Amino acid sequence: MKQSGRPAGTGQSAVAGTETGLVVAGFGRHVLVEKPNGDRVICHPRGKKGQAVVGDRVRWLPSEDEGTIEKVELRDNLFYRQDEMRTKSFAANLDQVLILMAAEPEFSENQLTRALIAAQAAGIRPLIALNKSDLTEPFDRAWIKLAPYRAMGYQMLALAIKPSASAADAQTPVASLMPLLQGKKTLVLGPSGAGKSSLTNLLIPHAQVLTAEISQALNSGKHTTTSTTLYWIDEDRLSALIDSPGFQEFGLHHIEPMHLAGYMPDIRAHAQDCKFYNCTHLHEPGCGVITELERAEASISASRYRLYHDLFAELSQETRY
Repeated sequence: MKQSGRPAGTGQSAVAGTETGLVVAGFGRHVLVEKPNGDRVICHPRGKKGQAVVGDRVRWLPSEDEGTIEKVELRDNLFYRQDEMRTKSFAANLDQVLILMAAEPEFSENQLTRALIAAQAAGIRPLIALNKSDLTEPFDRAWIKLAPYRAMGYQMLALAIKPSASAADAQTPVASLMPLLQGKKTLVLGPSGAGKSSLTNLLIPHAQVLTAEISQALNSGKHTTTSTTLYWIDEDRLSALIDSPGFQEFGLHHIEPMHLAGYMPDIRAHAQDCKFYNCTHLHEPGCGVITELERAEASISASRYRLYHDLFAELSQETRY
């Protein structure tokens, strides 16, 4: 069954004796909840209730030196992926998703497109950042490859994140990014090797220490490579960076195939010109998308339409079961 892109909270009233908090880290079924005063406490879900994720606003019940999640407040949004076997939630109540890729090794346009569709479906603003701008030739090739996405209006940044940057040089590679992070909760998403950890360590110098402390507190160090963690960039706790695990696959089985075109700006721009309201944009006569593709200077690239075609087939196959 397809899921909603904006899951609601538990809907139950506040339990007597509970306190408010923000989930800032998750390891398995355990989460770390931050109190309004900044103190943090380990919490566990009660029974089989819905699992809280990083970014969730919760009500929790203290119990000695730990706590129990009693209620997950209504979410503004939830960013997640879904394949045939399971759903993987990244974070909730986000302002934006920063999709970080590297010029080398060559990034996957398929992965980029899937992440953008998931963000669009959840109503979350995406930013695209291309790392390793100091590698001139690979970067130039990758930047050209991203031309269709700039034409679609996606905000795009060029970064040169150095893992060993000194404190004096730390802000130079990300100067264009910093204003976009202020006052927002930003999930950093991307494949392994794109520079996510280097970016986190650059913006939050004590991130490794914080991660180690969280892991020790939860007694679950074996989960550190698959955890999601929220780090505050500023002392006022207004700007947050959420570091997520790298991924190789990004399932979109929560997307209805007939809604797919609406989440791809270049396809959507011409879908409104179709003769039939239920056009799949694959073979129908009078299709605005196909008509655009036949133009010499088509605004839809061949690679993008191929991605749409393959994704539609994948999602349609899923709906048969």
